[in-house]
Amino acid sequence: MADLPLLASGRDADVFALDELRVLRRYRQGGDTASEAALMRHLRTSGYPIPAVHASDGPDLVLERLDGETLLASMLAERTDVDTAADLLVDLHNRLHALPPRFSADPAARVLHLDLHPQNVMVTSRGPVVIDWRNAAEGPADLDVAMTALILAEVAVGPDPQLAGFAHAGLDAFQRRAEPPRAGQLRRALGLRRVDPALSATEKATLVRAAALVHTREG
Repeated sequence: MADLPLLASGRDADVFALDELRVLRRYRQGGDTASEAALMRHLRTSGYPIPAVHASDGPDLVLERLDGETLLASMLAERTDVDTAADLLVDLHNRLHALPPRFSADPAARVLHLDLHPQNVMVTSRGPVVIDWRNAAEGPADLDVAMTALILAEVAVGPDPQLAGFAHAGLDAFQRRAEPPRAGQLRRALGLRRVDPALSATEKATLVRAAALVHTREG
């Protein structure tokens, strides 16, 4: 894709500019984006704030090009404070978990993002937009909350002092607003992170310390 401008690179995908209205998201390890595209179209039809999907083909997704910046970038630049960011994350969880699942017959199941954190929320001229639905699944809502808290906690115990400070504050603010997940769902989130190929061995070594920062309830 040397002929296309690179806009961003994540752990497993690169995003290229196609034109002023569209981007190409390509997974570096290949795969099939059909199910991700179908879920995104379903959520957009339901009114959830996600990018429009123009096409999917193998590892490629052609998506709406968003303006603005990530919520993390906005926080680091002091355009969004920690409390506002926490309110936004809780609201995005609540709005997503108010939608019924597409496939599960379990009445308690919901659509889960499972990677909902400040780097996967874009602050745009039309409001917050949630990106990167690669890990999405269906299940109990508090698994999604546990995963967000755990990811924030991972950054809080990480090596970057600036990010760690923001993450500590963000985790505290998020946990004061969100209903604590069940302890079993934190253990499940921890298990998912342990087998996540996108995490390095060094990152996985911090998971137990990170999990100790997450508040849970029994039941």
